[in-house]
Amino acid sequence: MKFAKIVFWVAGIWGFLVLTPLYFMFDLIGRNDPPPITHPGFFYGFVGVALVWQVAFIIIATDPVRYRPLMIPSILEKVSYAAAVIVLVLQDRMHKSDRVFAATDLLLGVLFVIACVMTRARSV
Repeated sequence: MKFAKIVFWVAGIWGFLVLTPLYFMFDLIGRNDPPPITHPGFFYGFVGVALVWQVAFIIIATDPVRYRPLMIPSILEKVSYAAAVIVLVLQDRMHKSDRVFAATDLLLGVLFVIACVMTRARSV
């Protein structure tokens, strides 16, 4: 259970550190990586939903056995982003450097799977 606590705390804190600055980078992203963002609702909506997931990770970290069912959508959240970035990079629709974020999410997804399996063993 300690492993799951650490993994979900780290994921939640990391997510807040990486995602929160996006609220202040809307115009900068458009300048540095044209074309400019034309749908602010999608952009800010993504950032908001992603930040809410960080709250979920921290909630899971407080009691992994109790919140174990939330680990499954948490795994899907990490894998879906990583898969999307990988596909978009392969299609030359994203920079190859964006693979770092996909790899980080994929690693966290794998750690979430391990935490889920280890938590199940303890809860039975």
